[in-house]
Amino acid sequence: MRVDRAAAALDDPVGASLRGHHAHLARRLGRAATYLPGVATFAAVPADADAADWADLAALVGQGELADMFSCPATPPPDWEPVFALAGRQMLWSGTGTGTGSSACAAAGEGAGVVELGPDDVPEMLDLVARTQPGPFWPRTHELGTYLGIRDNGTLVAMAGERLRPPGCTEISAVCTAPEARGNGHAARLINALVARVLARGERPFLHVVESNAGAIALYERLGFRTRTQVTFRGFRTP
Repeated sequence: MRVDRAAAALDDPVGASLRGHHAHLARRLGRAATYLPGVATFAAVPADADAADWADLAALVGQGELADMFSCPATPPPDWEPVFALAGRQMLWSGTGTGTGSSACAAAGEGAGVVELGPDDVPEMLDLVARTQPGPFWPRTHELGTYLGIRDNGTLVAMAGERLRPPGCTEISAVCTAPEARGNGHAARLINALVARVLARGERPFLHVVESNAGAIALYERLGFRTRTQVTFRGFRTP
């Protein structure tokens, strides 16, 4: 299938997104690339990056700034200060979980109080992210794709959205629920709704999760995601 062939792009999801669907949100210099400020801090160089590639990325990111290399395996020069390294995994939707198939996912998600979020919702989205810490999310992150939410008496209590877009695939990210609203199945409904939208485009959903988040991994497996590969998320400070 086309989406299966496209899965090879998942080895470089940030670079593939910046070269393709997110090219309009990219800054590029030589073989280095990163997102525009306020969209994401993710950056990419080729796996065989040389000194010139790292110099180009440093020029793009700026002096003493964070370069979030995501799962890029390339090793930066010694004067790039390590900021973090987290063990994680990349999971690809298999279609074998609870409520599989685009119509089943849509029925499990879209009809359950799920609403589409837009620019006017950004302050609430940022507040929810600050309270729940699902991962990097900035004022313009919502421009990466569709973001969905669930409201309780008008208050945003859960959300999830689309982030990286390598060819043939869409990453589901920023899955989070306010502490007072947990246990109501909100995350599952949002993920199912997003899976339905991705499948309707003829693409395959995938996601990333840190290895220590056993609860999230169990949820994703129940919803049909299977581990494709282990990854290490790394960030560095430019010299």
